[in-house]
Amino acid sequence: MHISAAHSSDIPALCELLHILFSLEADFTPDYPAQSRGLTRIIDNPESGQIIIARQDQQIIGMVSLLFTVSTALGADVALLEDLVVMPEARNSGTGSKLLAHAIELARLRGCQRITLLTDHGNEAAQRFYQRHGFCPSAMIPLRLMLNG
Repeated sequence: MHISAAHSSDIPALCELLHILFSLEADFTPDYPAQSRGLTRIIDNPESGQIIIARQDQQIIGMVSLLFTVSTALGADVALLEDLVVMPEARNSGTGSKLLAHAIELARLRGCQRITLLTDHGNEAAQRFYQRHGFCPSAMIPLRLMLNG
């Protein structure tokens, strides 16, 4: 398995992975054009974030998105971890853990002092996975306002 940054040519495969993820998440719906636009914005603007991929035999089998911002509470750079997904046939192989470890190291090297992520309230398997890697629940709760034009 090889872990690396995604390139524009990877976007179709990444959209397929996001389709799998967003089919499972309560708040999101697969939308190939929207996901393609979002991935393009991140890949074309590495200062805003990075898409990290796992390849096995030239096939993309997993991905994670890491987005960068600033915390006024910490007075420092922080990261948002999004879209960690592994192809069903590659699950339980350590791929997710390797992607997550790579994302954490990338955030550290960039000087980020915190990584925040969201997972579905009822997705206990994902919560256990992240807790095994040092993440803990926050007293904060997410609220969302959709601004559809």
